[in-house]
Amino acid sequence: MADSPKRSRKTGVLIALMVVLVAALVAVNLYLLLGNDDAPSPEAETSVDNKTPEPTRLVRLDPFTVNIQGELCGQRLLYVGLSLEVADAATESYLLEHLPQLRSRLLMLLSSQDSETAATVEGKHALARQVLASFEEPLTASQPDLAVRDVLFTEFIVQ
Repeated sequence: MADSPKRSRKTGVLIALMVVLVAALVAVNLYLLLGNDDAPSPEAETSVDNKTPEPTRLVRLDPFTVNIQGELCGQRLLYVGLSLEVADAATESYLLEHLPQLRSRLLMLLSSQDSETAATVEGKHALARQVLASFEEPLTASQPDLAVRDVLFTEFIVQ
C-alpha cells in the first residue's frame, strides 16, 4: 500500500507535464497561424508591386509548305508551323482579320530560305528575327502599331 501514493504522484506529475506540453504546442500553433497580421505576406507584396500579367495571346497559323533551294539536291521542302505571340487583343484581331496578307508575306519569306541554313539552330533564330522584322512594313495602308512579341515554331521540317 505504500507504493500506491508514490505511483499516483508520479502519474499526476506526468499528466501535468503532458498537459503543459500540449498547451505549449497549441499556443505556438495559434501564434504562427493567427499572429502578426499587420505584416504583409511575401505573396501579397509581389501581387501589390506587379500588375497581374495579361494572359499570353497566340495567333496560330496553319503550317506552311514551301520549296526552298538546297546546294546538294536542288529543290528541297520546308514545312513550318508557327504561332505569333502578341501583346494585345487589337494586334490579335488585326492579324486574324488580315490573315491572307500575312500568310502571303510569310510564304515569300519562307521560300527565300536556304535549306542548309534553315536546318541549323542559328538559322531558325535568324528566321524568327526575319519574321518579326517583316511586321515593320505594314500589311495594309491603315495598319495600327502591331505588338508582336515573339515567333514560336511549332513544327519545322527541312526535307
